Amino acid sequence: MSVTRVAYAADGWGEGELWFEGTRLVWHELPRPRPPSTGPHPHPGGGVHSRLPLRSTIPAKGARVGDATVPDVRRLVHTLERYFRGECVRFEDVELDLDGLSEFQRAIARTLRAVPYGEVVSYGELARSSGHPNAQRAAGTFCAQNRYPLILPCHRVVAADGLGSYGSLGLEYKRRLLELEGVSL
Repeated sequence: MSVTRVAYAADGWGEGELWFEGTRLVWHELPRPRPPSTGPHPHPGGGVHSRLPLRSTIPAKGARVGDATVPDVRRLVHTLERYFRGECVRFEDVELDLDGLSEFQRAIARTLRAVPYGEVVSYGELARSSGHPNAQRAAGTFCAQNRYPLILPCHRVVAADGLGSYGSLGLEYKRRLLELEGVSL
């Protein structure tokens, strides 16, 4: 099955990208300012054996994306745009590609999806709530490798002594996401 790339714009945030395989989301890049001449943001996993796209395909109006219609994709884009405008939205209906995850990783993903908008948990609380006490470092590793930011809201996971980290986008981006949700640390 082919992978489809869909770009979206979030005012004040930049351009984000979603990749779908049929109806399942396989990758999400959070919006960031990009120079107009660049193509898709390079991502880990790209390559000959990757399930991630090697080139972009944006469906034409009225086209089908795998088994889903383009309006379903547009609904997710619209929900993301609403999120970045500060609206409280939920992503529980977004189908994710979780193939290849261990039972531990699936438990962390389920628990992350349940962390409400505007609330935070520590890495230790995330691990305990997932049924894996004392696995806070492994929970942090999962968050660092999260392919589905916002849908699996790792920005809502903080260190016991502060904000924690947020990968290549940095702590200011994480702080900005939390502030958007009304959280100040």
